[in-house]
Amino acid sequence: MKTKIFIDGREGTTGLRINERFAGREDVELLSIDPEKRKDIEERKRLINQSDITFLCLPDDAARESVGLIENDSVRVIDTSTAHRTQEGWAYGFPELSEGHRQRIAKGQRIAVPGCHATGFISLVYPLTSAGILPADYPLTAFSLTGYSGGGKKMIAEYEGEERDQSLASPREYALSQKHKHLKEMKQITGLVREPLFSPIVADYYSGMVVSVPLYGELLNKERTPARLRAFLADFYQGQRFVQVMPLGEEAQLHGGMLAGNGCSGWDGLRIFVTGNEERILLSAQFDNLGKGASGAAIQCLNIMLGCEEDRGLNL
Repeated sequence: MKTKIFIDGREGTTGLRINERFAGREDVELLSIDPEKRKDIEERKRLINQSDITFLCLPDDAARESVGLIENDSVRVIDTSTAHRTQEGWAYGFPELSEGHRQRIAKGQRIAVPGCHATGFISLVYPLTSAGILPADYPLTAFSLTGYSGGGKKMIAEYEGEERDQSLASPREYALSQKHKHLKEMKQITGLVREPLFSPIVADYYSGMVVSVPLYGELLNKERTPARLRAFLADFYQGQRFVQVMPLGEEAQLHGGMLAGNGCSGWDGLRIFVTGNEERILLSAQFDNLGKGASGAAIQCLNIMLGCEEDRGLNL
């Protein structure tokens, strides 16, 4: 029997990508909504409750509204918004973090897909805090380089417009108020005492991102060199197809000593690089903000929930 899937918010960037990933899949049945009724609450309610699994690809308030429309207790939800990522009762959709995370996704009724910036940050920090290598009160900083597709349809239109503003040709730092919406999950999921100082930058390319976290080796509790940290991370993610811990120096082979923001565009995995020296270490996660950072992660969670191949419909 096919699994009935409804995508609430299919017209957005993430919703469109999720819909595209079902092409050729014979194990699911997509429930479609009349375009003229996509904002009709009663029609959305009908389709949500008719589905086995509903994807929410909506702004936060709309995602909360959709959850409130559920009357059929058997309906399972995969939410790609920020609304439920730190809410009790929701599984956090990053299965590589632990077997517990994976099992909560597999058995859960409510799954929250991580944010794109948060995915990179947490992939680097969670293993270290959970093992006691990185103190929970370490005053972390992080920066992130991302393509403009992460800003949704409005930002895409701005960057691809014929008479666009000249400033769009240059990388732009944003979230200067230190109130980025991903900070809450970055702190909570990793067990940090405080939110990191976070500096995201959007640049003139479509998709892909690099999230980096600098560390002082002497302030770590153990594994204080790039080689030892790299070995620890490789062991932590051993056997995880979606996360690759790259050999030391691999950035020179792949990118000529630089990490390109679009280096993983179109790919659904995540690469971790450990660079620097014994005094100052730089951890970097390179992935696609539309892949492991959004729709790819959502489909991975779906596959785990269905018990099928974890990479079905994905590009690894």
